[in-house]
Amino acid sequence: MDDERLWLVERTYTQRDLITLVYATPDGERYLRKERSGHLGGDATAAIDVAPDRLTRVDDDEERERYAAEASRMAEKHDPDSTV
Repeated sequence: MDDERLWLVERTYTQRDLITLVYATPDGERYLRKERSGHLGGDATAAIDVAPDRLTRVDDDEERERYAAEASRMAEKHDPDSTV
């Protein structure tokens, strides 16, 4: 099965110095959440390619619409490998 392209749709910082990155499919239907240490920096690429079996379905309609809108915006403004 081919990897799917996901776009960065959310970045949050926690008090524990963790950065949470959420990448979603262009339709907002599925996503992947990644956590990393803030010590590594907040840089992320605009898009990543991920195996479909690693993705989680978005159940909330509003969140799905928000993810789809943000994924579309990112795809229009950035190359997939751009640091954002």
